[in-house]
Amino acid sequence: MGAVYKKEFKAYFSNMTGYVFIAFILLFAGIFVSMTNLRGGYPNFEYSLGTISFTFLFVVPILTMRVLAEEKRSRTDQLLYSLPISVPQIIMGKYLAMLTVFAIPCGVMLLYPIILSFYGTVAVLTAYSAIFGFFMLGAALIAIGMFMSSLTESQIISAVLSFGALLLIYLMSNLSSLIPSTAAASYISFAVLVLALALIVYVMTKNYWAAFSVAAALEIALSVVYFTRTAMFEGAVGKLLSSLALYGRLDNFIYGIFDITSVIYYLTVIVIFVFFSIQSVEKRRWS
Repeated sequence: MGAVYKKEFKAYFSNMTGYVFIAFILLFAGIFVSMTNLRGGYPNFEYSLGTISFTFLFVVPILTMRVLAEEKRSRTDQLLYSLPISVPQIIMGKYLAMLTVFAIPCGVMLLYPIILSFYGTVAVLTAYSAIFGFFMLGAALIAIGMFMSSLTESQIISAVLSFGALLLIYLMSNLSSLIPSTAAASYISFAVLVLALALIVYVMTKNYWAAFSVAAALEIALSVVYFTRTAMFEGAVGKLLSSLALYGRLDNFIYGIFDITSVIYYLTVIVIFVFFSIQSVEKRRWS
């Protein structure tokens, strides 16, 4: 795993990818800190950090688009399979390399609260809590982007898939308020989610019967619950989307709450999508 990690980390700085990723984050961090904290005289760095979290929509696809897609396109993934390490070790090596690249701008931002403290009173613990939440959010989104990269051989398609998924995640809290709170609307929404899950199963397995079985079983179970306990579905989708919103959980850190449940949630998302990436690569390995 160490060899894969070193190779991937060096690769990000043998071209412009790593530099662009770091520069983009620090550029927007500098802009918002200058506007909000320095010129506006506002001492709370964590609020600026919450504002720049939208940059993940653009920088994460830049970082993750080549990590697995390029290996598949150039057929160098076959060389990786011949190494005396397992697929999980390969994926973890690549993922940790991306996390290290992401940790560089986060490390630089650790200096910002100290610099701002020379100009006023800064809630340093709250600021560092927000930076930690920012890092955990980015780590979860990078895991999602890596999974998107494992689904295709094209870096462009990988970047588009990652951007679309991250945009949906970014708008998740707002989308929850647009969905009617009626039980019927929730039932239809869950039915669509089941079909989306079946599509993911098909993409990962290339097996129509597996995807159909998953869709049929879940749709039948969903219908049974709906017709027996209709009241459970009232406003259920909105509550689910709000509770699953990755960006929404960053707010707890920004407002000074070190939320352990949010940390566990971010770690769960990371584990799930790293596992999905492993399964996607394993499928290609044996196909």
